[in-house]
Amino acid sequence: MIGRTLSIWYGVFTCLAVISGRLYPEVTARQGTGLLVCWWCFQLTGVLDDCFCDIESIDSFNNFKIYPRVKRLTERDFFRYYRVNLKRPCPFWPDDGHCSNRDCNVEPCPEVRGQPLSSVQYTLYRNTGEDDLLTCLSVSLRLPTCLKEAFVDWDRHDDAQDHFCEIDDESSPDAAYVDLLLNPERYTGYQGPSAWRVWNSIYEENCFKPRSVYRPLNPLAPTRGEGFYNWLEGLCLEKRVFYRLISGLHTSINMHLCSQYLLDEGWGKSVWGPNVQEFRQRFDPAETKGEGTRRLKNLYFLYLIELRALSKVAPYFDRSFINLYTGNNQEDGATKDLLLQIFNETRAFPMHFDESSMFAGKKLEAKILKEEFRLHFKNISRIMDCVGCSKCRLWGKLQTQGLGTALKILFSEKEIQSLTENSPSSAFQLTRQEIVALLNGFGR
Repeated sequence: MIGRTLSIWYGVFTCLAVISGRLYPEVTARQGTGLLVCWWCFQLTGVLDDCFCDIESIDSFNNFKIYPRVKRLTERDFFRYYRVNLKRPCPFWPDDGHCSNRDCNVEPCPEVRGQPLSSVQYTLYRNTGEDDLLTCLSVSLRLPTCLKEAFVDWDRHDDAQDHFCEIDDESSPDAAYVDLLLNPERYTGYQGPSAWRVWNSIYEENCFKPRSVYRPLNPLAPTRGEGFYNWLEGLCLEKRVFYRLISGLHTSINMHLCSQYLLDEGWGKSVWGPNVQEFRQRFDPAETKGEGTRRLKNLYFLYLIELRALSKVAPYFDRSFINLYTGNNQEDGATKDLLLQIFNETRAFPMHFDESSMFAGKKLEAKILKEEFRLHFKNISRIMDCVGCSKCRLWGKLQTQGLGTALKILFSEKEIQSLTENSPSSAFQLTRQEIVALLNGFGR
């Protein structure tokens, strides 16, 4: 989402290699190949806040049972293509202009040899080792005619409903499928006031934080350390959960950027790799006055919430008529089998977050708080349209929608329990976009 022996910083590089998805046999199982936390460097241990699960149990469960399967799943055709509108204007402030770094871009892709292929032919073509199509898709936003036709067929197969997130207008000519495997999440050079303003708006205006508690615009600026969090303990459980989820999401994104950092633009070819100094600046307890430890624990908390959502939504996919449609029956069947294996593992996890403790007060108050919770999160999904780097915007929108889908699942328990075995239900549905975002976000 493990590293080579690199002097004193072996542990740090191990952590960063883990989150880049590179697996090295010399790394022990305890170091892990999945969850994105460098336990060795900072000795992150113990029980998480607002739940009864410990970090060591999550590590073991994820590394051995979940991550290897999720990694394989997100490489399959259904999960590697995500439909997104990267041209939607920022709804909150004038655009500052987009990142000029070429690595920020998700470029249009020309047609391949001018010849349309069926979806099955495309799969075979991709597996023959031909380079032309892969080169094209490595920065693809708009895909060849053959794939566009296949994706139109996919769209006809899908349903829609209201969501926790601001959903892109799928009929817009600016919405298109992107190959996630060939447009990886990594640091592109996008930084500074434009990037800080996005996160500042999220934390200051949407995380239930009192105005009297100041969080610097620059997230790397010195803070009050652990004292910054004193206000959080006075909030109700629901608002604490909200803040920890957003902090965990922010941590996940930063961990990947540290892992795949733009080290050198070179002559025509960029060089990517782990940036230890950037990692320490964001997460080392000594450099963050202890706040880095909180950030990392919030990442585990985010993992628990999304893990719980996967276990709760399993009955939706257990139904025989639900398929992960690409037009290739053999591929579709294998993909669903792998997804069901993951669901079976999530059901067996013994220390799930108990969402029933949320919104459990008086009905009217709980209803108002739940709607406020939903609207705050939906607003954050809209803020992602203010990110000036197209590739960063792509992954920000995907992971935000993935978390939004997880929350939608957790708050739809009655609707999921009432699903019928042999027919669709208007009470609860998931779109292709939500499914892809949920599993890829969890994979992050």
